[in-house]
Amino acid sequence: MNLLLLGATGLVGKNVLAQALADPTVTSVVAPTRRALAPHPKLRNPVADSLGSFLSDGFPDGIDGVICALGTTIAKAGSKEAFREVDYQLPLSFAKSAREHDVGTFVLVTASTANANSSIFYSKTKGEVEREIERVGFPSLTIVRPGLIEGEREESRFMESVGLRLMSLLGPLVPKKMRINPAPVIAAACLGAFRDGKPGVHYCLAESMVGA
Repeated sequence: MNLLLLGATGLVGKNVLAQALADPTVTSVVAPTRRALAPHPKLRNPVADSLGSFLSDGFPDGIDGVICALGTTIAKAGSKEAFREVDYQLPLSFAKSAREHDVGTFVLVTASTANANSSIFYSKTKGEVEREIERVGFPSLTIVRPGLIEGEREESRFMESVGLRLMSLLGPLVPKKMRINPAPVIAAACLGAFRDGKPGVHYCLAESMVGA
């Protein structure tokens, strides 16, 4: 199976990449990034200034499925418009191109708060990209909705760090849907959805990814 992975340098994406490269059922991984990844015999890593420029060069041949783990914050992106480019425009553009090239499976990582009708810009954007990618019409679409994600990030996210500490202290008192989701567990859910390619639209919710 040949995988196109978007967001391979992010917290969830880098865990998907490691698991995919170790998975004997995954033949190859195409992972476009803005900076080079460590080489691997199964990895094709086009490096470009932007993912949009990668797509303009043409969708890669032979792809069986896409895992989209793209995501940023408004603070890191610098503006709402730049945030929406990463979390809405790019995933939707890749989804449309993938479907035009007969890719049957798409796995999208969003957030537990995703809601197209939300008054909160972050949650609204996540909900809107879910809705629009569902309209693309993949035979198999899985939407993965993690909550607080645990793992080593390259950049600091203050509010997320506070939330992780609080949830760790409260432990089993916290309902499952609000517990911490370890990045490797989220990645395993993404990769499993890619491998299975179950027909229809499926949601993988935060409470199913709490780890041990």
